[in-house]
Amino acid sequence: MIRKLLVANRGEIARRVFATCRALGVETVAVHADADADAPFVTEADHAVRLPGNTPAETYLRVDLILDAARRSGADAVHPGYGFLAENAEFAAAVTDAGLTWIGPRAKAIAAMGDKVAAKALLAEAGVPMLPTWTDADEITDFPVLVKASAGGGGRGMRIVRDAGGLAEAVASARREAAAAFGDGTVFVERYVERGRHVEVQIFGDTHGTVVALGVRDCSIQRRHQKLVEEAPGIIPAEVRERLHAAAVAAARAVDYVGAGTVEFLLAPDGEIYFLEMNTRLQVEHPVTELTTGLDLVRLQLLVAEGEPLPVAATPPAQGYAIEVRLCAEEPAHGYRPATGTLHRFALPGVAAGFGPLAGPGLRLDSGVVDGSVVGVHYDSMLAKVVAWAPTRAEAARALAGALARAELHGVATNRDLLVRVLRSTEFAAVDIDTGFLDRHPEVFAPLLPADQLPLVALAAALASAAARRTSAPVLAGLPSGWRNVPAFPQVTRFTGPAGEVAVGYRLDRSGGLAEWSVSPGTGSTATADGPAPDGEAAPVGEPPPAVALVEARPDRVVLDVDGVRRTYRVHRVGSEVFVDGPDGAAGLTELPRFGEPTAELATGSLVAPLPGTVTRVHVEAGQRVAAGDLLLTLEAMKLEHPVLAPAGGVVAELPVPAGGQVDTGAVLAVVDPE
Repeated sequence: MIRKLLVANRGEIARRVFATCRALGVETVAVHADADADAPFVTEADHAVRLPGNTPAETYLRVDLILDAARRSGADAVHPGYGFLAENAEFAAAVTDAGLTWIGPRAKAIAAMGDKVAAKALLAEAGVPMLPTWTDADEITDFPVLVKASAGGGGRGMRIVRDAGGLAEAVASARREAAAAFGDGTVFVERYVERGRHVEVQIFGDTHGTVVALGVRDCSIQRRHQKLVEEAPGIIPAEVRERLHAAAVAAARAVDYVGAGTVEFLLAPDGEIYFLEMNTRLQVEHPVTELTTGLDLVRLQLLVAEGEPLPVAATPPAQGYAIEVRLCAEEPAHGYRPATGTLHRFALPGVAAGFGPLAGPGLRLDSGVVDGSVVGVHYDSMLAKVVAWAPTRAEAARALAGALARAELHGVATNRDLLVRVLRSTEFAAVDIDTGFLDRHPEVFAPLLPADQLPLVALAAALASAAARRTSAPVLAGLPSGWRNVPAFPQVTRFTGPAGEVAVGYRLDRSGGLAEWSVSPGTGSTATADGPAPDGEAAPVGEPPPAVALVEARPDRVVLDVDGVRRTYRVHRVGSEVFVDGPDGAAGLTELPRFGEPTAELATGSLVAPLPGTVTRVHVEAGQRVAAGDLLLTLEAMKLEHPVLAPAGGVVAELPVPAGGQVDTGAVLAVVDPE
């Protein structure tokens, strides 16, 4: 039996595996890069071994270092998690050659499915339905097509191409991204099906010849070909479900599969199914299967690895409905590019379990972060998986959306608002979903907080900040903040936030009530924090409600009466940052100092790095004339390529960072002199 297990991974999947190990009495070993030294998965492990460095290539992709960590820690088994080396046949073989128990399929099966081109040919012979596929781009005459990486998964390297003119660059870009993510730049091309649904079957095999399908998951809501929302058992016809189960089991038997795996399919509008790929590992979205079957899939992995037979021999009936969302660190205001920073607060209401089963309807949280976690640039942007289980799909969606909307996520921008709007959309409720859902529904990208509610959020931030200052004041702490002998000069606090710079002016009466207030654009004004308001009146930021009364103002809580309805705002301040969570949504503001520090002025036409990363390619030369939208250089960060485009026509004046150069946020990447 397994005594001590090393997880060759990080973040939430390491914590997930450790949770089952604790329940089974198995000791745990974490391996960690320097950037993860204080991460939750490291502190929760019984033992931890440092992998010197930070990038995946230096750490989590080093087979030699991981095997050495297993030897030094006394581990007798290795679980690969998902990503990194999870689908690396050489790693699986090296683990078994070292005399350790490998928690996964045999190396031969991993190799067979790892080459997706060869896998499609092999499974086609087994009768699994396939899409037309090409390895030579010159042979393609029918569009649209989808360029895909032969190794790895997670949407890395995928590109939709709708005409021949964009094919060459799509293939080249996909090769670069695949090489960076998986160490293998091989790509292939297959027919792209419009309005197709991405569905998959969880399969499990043991060493006694049993292969069973554990149900279907629908993962159609995607962005950048990466799954955002996953659900089980999926709303599909029973006849289609049976065909999916049969095809998945046939695929597994074709490679003598042992352990947990997922066979992914495209479900076309006409009901036909087509094989996409087989993932020879535990999937990110495995919790929805666990919650609807009552099975602990990690426990089954360990039992199978120990040679035990599967406790299930047939597909179990689905119990209720589960929906999972991937909560990611992303900048909605900047095209959902990966975000970095310190997560000052990470709190979701109503969580009933973490990494495990639910006793009834409720929420499960599989998270890689906690309060204070630092989100860096080296790894994937996913912070957590939030999962709801309920008797019906509608109840699960409502509970999940409500919990996300009330969550306190402070310090790092996330995709929370997008997830909530998807879950609350009428199309999602009607199961009118496919992989192009987000392209057809741009309205779901709107922030939850309406623009006309920003003034109230700013007022709450100002009142809470004033209350905090009064609480810490050495004298006259009981004097209402904002009270003035001369009512012509209200107190003014300036912030930057979603609406740019704003100035909040307010005055309290002798009893501490709100005598007057206003919120105006603050850019270029002379208002200072706790100082006089500028001369003249600026246009309001939204139309403030006609009747607002102050009920309560504390450093962490402000209650306003708006037209006879009480509205509570939770406020969390970290330095000059003020995070406000209200009934309509959340916003982060930065309080501006009374006297701003002088800053260096960038040269006209400067393009700066939106986040830390590496310049992988420079596409132009100094002195070259460019047009608006021309690709200047490519920045790679958090496993994704980010194109840097010319904002307007002009001449490239400077290219201070060569290919291969690393940059921090705000570094000048190029200067284009406008025409």
